[in-house]
Amino acid sequence: MATLSVPASLEQLGAVNEFIAGQIPEGLAALLPQVELAAEELLVNVFSYAYPGEPGKAEVGCRMVRLDGVPFFCLAVRDWGAPFDPFSEAPEPDTALGVADRPIGGLGVHLIKSMVRHYSYSYHDASNCIELYFALPE
Repeated sequence: MATLSVPASLEQLGAVNEFIAGQIPEGLAALLPQVELAAEELLVNVFSYAYPGEPGKAEVGCRMVRLDGVPFFCLAVRDWGAPFDPFSEAPEPDTALGVADRPIGGLGVHLIKSMVRHYSYSYHDASNCIELYFALPE
């Protein structure tokens, strides 16, 4: 898997997007906006909350994979902050509320879940590991 390690800083989002753009296989450019948006949603949370008051880092990886014989583009994000599974620990937003009535934030994980075919979280080697699997455009 091709990987990029960056300091946990919002200023790194441009470098991450450049890396991702370089990893999207030719012919799959239609995936790029979704992958970049998902990466930004995950990384803004890592950069903002994983390392309170101290420097940290994040690692982003990209690869093509096959699950049950079906090809997917996989985006992986890893950080070494406290264990946190956004898919089970982040509160579900109340999407029935009007925009003016909703609290700020809380839609990122919901958005990611709607964009990917499969997602996973694990904590190993003292790190949070998230993998997002994007269906290939037809």
